[in-house]
Amino acid sequence: MTSSHYIGLMSGTSLDGVDGVLARLDEHGRIQVLDHAFEPFDASFRAALLQLNQRGDDELHLGALAGNQIARHYAQVVHVLLNKSALTSEHITAIGAHGQTVRHRPLEFDANPALHQAAVGYTLQLNNPSLLAELTGIDVVADFRSRDLAAGGQGAPLVPAFHHGLFAQPDACVAVLNIGGISNLSVLSPDGDVLGWDCGPGNALMDYWCNTHTGQAFDRNGAWAASGQRDPELLYSLYQEPFLHRQPPKSTGRDLFNPVWLAQHLQPFPDVSAVDVQATLCTFTALACSQDILHFAPEARTLIVCGGGALNGQLMRELSEHLPGVDVVNSEHHGLPPLQVEAAAFAWLAFKTMRRETSSLPNVTGARGARVLGAIYPR
Repeated sequence: MTSSHYIGLMSGTSLDGVDGVLARLDEHGRIQVLDHAFEPFDASFRAALLQLNQRGDDELHLGALAGNQIARHYAQVVHVLLNKSALTSEHITAIGAHGQTVRHRPLEFDANPALHQAAVGYTLQLNNPSLLAELTGIDVVADFRSRDLAAGGQGAPLVPAFHHGLFAQPDACVAVLNIGGISNLSVLSPDGDVLGWDCGPGNALMDYWCNTHTGQAFDRNGAWAASGQRDPELLYSLYQEPFLHRQPPKSTGRDLFNPVWLAQHLQPFPDVSAVDVQATLCTFTALACSQDILHFAPEARTLIVCGGGALNGQLMRELSEHLPGVDVVNSEHHGLPPLQVEAAAFAWLAFKTMRRETSSLPNVTGARGARVLGAIYPR
């Protein structure tokens, strides 16, 4: 049976850095992760990316330079992975490089009913795939979301089809929750049906609040949140966000769940302490995810959690609290550590693109049909 090597790269909405995996895929798309590497973003670059999530001056210039810097970070991860293995660039079929999402506004803005023109909107991932190909000598596959948007879809989430191949069980419904900056859920039925959508915030709000009030980039293991008390009235206010009550397909990002959004909700609650806000944000994140599981996948008895949120012990405990009877487990218990799952997904997506095979799921994104995703930048 033939197999090939791919590298998957992911820098998510948590903005902490780049996760990369070196993977072997067989002709059926079954994946074996051989190694993992991580390249952190320094504080100044992370701040620059956060700024580009909001309107500002000179955005085109700053975004282009940030795309170059993303490509350089990606190239560094590729070199680390190759140096850790016995492989060279000639052994790698392609790199799947998602880019850094800074805006995600699908199906908005540009409808024209008079011309029977539906809105497409846009999604923007900063990247320079040509530079990455130049720096690595490897074919690069990037821009995975745009084709689904062109076909009337949300362009996100992209990973449910990969989750199905990795985690589906023949005799049970399984839910897979990726908690990065934003949380997205995949529901894998034993009959092969796959659903998926963005639930709401993941680490984005908690990381922001923790950094603002403690100087730490994130709340390690949720210890700060665990030391506080959730505020019921603030929690109720947060949960009134209309996005949380929309039916799938749906996707979101820092365009919605950002410091401005949080400040508006905190304004009526000036007496809630910083630590209690953190505790409430942790509960809010768990509640947004768990309510979607209870509503759309009540038959699921296993929830596999990946992404950085899987390492937040308090968040994992609160998910279990809101999901009685559901086994809430870290993805490592099912074969792949939490920080490797999304990077592995982009290795798999690149594999599908290079073979001109569809990888989108219309049931997930709402597109008119399945499409081959991604654009190829030759070495």
